[in-house]
Amino acid sequence: MKSVVRIAVAVAAAASLSACATVTRGTNTAWEVQTDPVGAQVTTSHGHQCPSTPCAIKMPRKSEFTATITKDGYETATVVVTNKIAGGGAAGMAGNVLVGGVIGAGVDVASGAMLDLTPNPAIVKLEPKKTVAAAPVAAPAPTAEAAPAPAAQPGA
Repeated sequence: MKSVVRIAVAVAAAASLSACATVTRGTNTAWEVQTDPVGAQVTTSHGHQCPSTPCAIKMPRKSEFTATITKDGYETATVVVTNKIAGGGAAGMAGNVLVGGVIGAGVDVASGAMLDLTPNPAIVKLEPKKTVAAAPVAAPAPTAEAAPAPAAQPGA
């Protein structure tokens, strides 16, 4: 009977600890953007927007996307954001496998809780737009005015 109780307690403990990264880290994270100069607009390929940098956008940890950064007078910049297994995510995964088993690890993999977005923060230096100097406008060519016809000379 004692062994049945021990097994039941062990199973309950394992179930409560499964998906550790999902519980401790969550499936979303704040992706931060910093620009020089500040005040740029950010739009992700998923449609999330930030009206003025610096800012943070709540994104799923498992997402991968491109961010377009714009500001009047500056070249448009793009940042490719990917995900990677984070140090905390790897530790959570190891804890899942040791304590919670494969089920908890599977939940963390499927939810992306063990991942971090990179780069985070995204630090972007915007380049001023290159202005093309207008070619000097040439002065109009002088027009030749017709010289008056020589006056007829009397007696000629």
